[in-house]
Amino acid sequence: MTWRRNVDTTVLLVAVALTCIGVVMVYSSSAIMAADRFNDGFYFLKRQMVYTLVGFTLMAAATYFNYQNWRKLAVIILFGSIMLLVLLFVPGLGVRVGGALRWLRLPGFNLQPAELVKLGLVLYLAHSLTRKKEMVRSFSKGYLPYMIVLGGLLLLLLKQPDLGSAMIIAGVALSMLIVAGVRWLYVLATILATMPALYFLIMNVDYRRRRILAFLDPWDDPFDTGFQIIQSLVAFGNGGVLGQGLGTGQQKLFYLPEAHTDFIFSVIGEELGLVGVLVVAALFLMLVLCGIRIALQCTDPFGRNLAFGLSLLLGLEAFVNFAVCTGLLPTKGLALPFISYGGTSLVVCLIAVGILLNISSSLESQ
Repeated sequence: MTWRRNVDTTVLLVAVALTCIGVVMVYSSSAIMAADRFNDGFYFLKRQMVYTLVGFTLMAAATYFNYQNWRKLAVIILFGSIMLLVLLFVPGLGVRVGGALRWLRLPGFNLQPAELVKLGLVLYLAHSLTRKKEMVRSFSKGYLPYMIVLGGLLLLLLKQPDLGSAMIIAGVALSMLIVAGVRWLYVLATILATMPALYFLIMNVDYRRRRILAFLDPWDDPFDTGFQIIQSLVAFGNGGVLGQGLGTGQQKLFYLPEAHTDFIFSVIGEELGLVGVLVVAALFLMLVLCGIRIALQCTDPFGRNLAFGLSLLLGLEAFVNFAVCTGLLPTKGLALPFISYGGTSLVVCLIAVGILLNISSSLESQ
């Protein structure tokens, strides 16, 4: 394979650009907090740079790794990621932060199994949907087995609890099933049947109910449940068209919670303004559209399913983060791909890009 001639250079350049923006914005949004908490303003930057190096290395490896080989590993990766989810509930291994049990304590670093589950599920669905072909139109042999697997994953995620990741995984899985030829009626019936359960999960859990109420009217409780979204909107308002300038934002100074993770897009809005926001959004749109183009051009069913699933995963996570930061969706703990601080998310995203690049490199030979 010839790197420059065969791979989709737009996907590569966009991924590198988003990651570099992420490194800069992680430092900008976390330096003051890191200095206050760890007496080291570079604390988060140094770790993000290590994650970036690991991510780029694995992206390069995935670019040269024939995507067909992922079919042999799909079930193993999914099963392994599920086991990691289970290990979260082993005393001493799971790390609880802010009431959520989402991180697995390993020597030298913490791992977020939910991010691996997302990749594992896309690989598994791409492999299984290719193998079953027309059987996916059958309810008992095609659709129902996938719902059993998906239901088990969602239960583990909700146990953490991680409703945001659960909804992302459900959205990606159902979309992949629809594209593969599953009957719309099955999917629609599933969505309608789960509405009462979703209502129960939200309205019967105090903090989720309060988030919904804060989403509807954040100024009703501006110093508690509405605080995050109000501070996020203030950041966008302060930024205007051109922004306050890189590094000069005020909301990251202990006003905006999770400024370097969930709400880093708000810091971009304040420091780089509407221009910066549109550039980041445009980069994600380019990445998703290029990924879908690769899927449409791929004549191999597995490659097509895989490219579509990975593109949708990256795009849906970015869209939900954008919507949360701008008040279009209730607050959820979801990172912005490539940009938010966090090793597991960044590495998984870059591996996904590497797989897309490998699929794109095979198009000329198909």
